[in-house]
Amino acid sequence: MKRFLSLLLCLALIAALAGCGSNNNSSDAATPTPANSNSENATPTPGSDNPSDPTATPTDAPKERARVSVAVLKGPTAIGMLKLMSDDEAETSTNDYDFTVAGTADSIVASVIKGEIPIAAVPCNLAATLWNKSNGGVTVLAVNTLGVLYILETGYSVESVADLKGKTIYATGAGTTPEYTLRYLLKSNGIDPDKDVNIVFLSEASEVAAKMAATEEETIAMLPMPFVFTVMSQNELARIALDITKEWEKTNDSTVVTGVIAVNSKYLSENKETVDAFLDEYALSTAYATEHMWETGDLAEHFDIFKAEVARKAIPFCNIVCKTDAEMKAAVSAYLQILYDSNPDSVGGKLPDDSFYYSR
Repeated sequence: MKRFLSLLLCLALIAALAGCGSNNNSSDAATPTPANSNSENATPTPGSDNPSDPTATPTDAPKERARVSVAVLKGPTAIGMLKLMSDDEAETSTNDYDFTVAGTADSIVASVIKGEIPIAAVPCNLAATLWNKSNGGVTVLAVNTLGVLYILETGYSVESVADLKGKTIYATGAGTTPEYTLRYLLKSNGIDPDKDVNIVFLSEASEVAAKMAATEEETIAMLPMPFVFTVMSQNELARIALDITKEWEKTNDSTVVTGVIAVNSKYLSENKETVDAFLDEYALSTAYATEHMWETGDLAEHFDIFKAEVARKAIPFCNIVCKTDAEMKAAVSAYLQILYDSNPDSVGGKLPDDSFYYSR
C-alpha cells in the first residue's frame, strides 16, 4: 500500500514539473514578424531602403550629370551640334550643357582661354593661334567641318580664281580660316591679295549675305554654307561661281579644314570623362545631321541658326564631320602646314606640337 502511494506521489510530481516547463516555454517564445511588416515600431536598419531612415543610401540613385558650357558659331559649325542641343533641352544628354551661340569667334576667345566656356567650335587656324598665345592652353578635340566656303556672284564674270583679279570681294572671318584660305588661293593663282584685289571684311557672314541679297549690281562675295543659299533664295541673280574646297585641292594634296572643336587644356586634364562623353554625343549628333536633314532643318530654325528650308538645302554642302584622333591630326596638321608656309602669322607664328592634338 505504501509502495502504491509512493508511486502515485512520484507520478504527480513528474506531472507538475512537466506543466511548469510548458508554461515557461510559451511565455519566453519570440513572436515572429512578417518580412513585409509595416509596423510603426519597427527599427530601421542603417543603410536600408526605409524612407524614414535618415542614414539610408539608395543603391540605384541616378548619376549626377556633369555641367559644362559649350559655344558654337552661328553658321555651319553649329549644324552638327543641333541634335545634341535638342537632347540637352530635353534633358536626355549625358552631360548637362549650357550652349552659347555666338556671332563671331572673337566674342568667345577669352572665355575659352579662361575656361569659362571650356569647349567651343572655332576656326581651325584660330585654335592653333590660341594654342600659341596661351602656351598650350587650348587642345583640339575634333574636326567638325571641312570645306564650306564658296565664291558667290550676281553676274557671270568669275569662272576661275584668276578671274577674281581686279575685283572687290566681300567676306567675313578676318584673321581666321576664311581670310587665310582666300589669301592662299589668290597667291597660288598669281594674284597679290593686297594689291590685285580689294577684300572687304564685314563682321559676320549674315552681314555679307544681307548685302548681296539686297543688291542688283554685280557683287562678289565669299560665304560659307548655308549663307550661300540664304542669298540665293533672296536674290535670283546670285549664283555659285567657285567651290573654294575644290580650288584648294587643285593646288595641293590637303583639304580645307574650316572648323574644329577646341577645349581648354586645363579643363580637359581635370574633366577627361566629361569631355569624352561630349565627344561621344557630338559624334552621334553630327551623324544625325547628315542622316536626318529634314529634322535637322527644323532644329536649325528652332535654335535660330538658320531657316529650316535653307538649312535642309545646305547640309549636303556643309561637309559636316566628326574626325578625331589620328584622322583629325592628319587633316589639321596638313592644313596648318599649308597656311604656315604661306604666312606663319596665320597659325600664331609656329606650328603646334603633338600636345595640340587630343587622342583618347
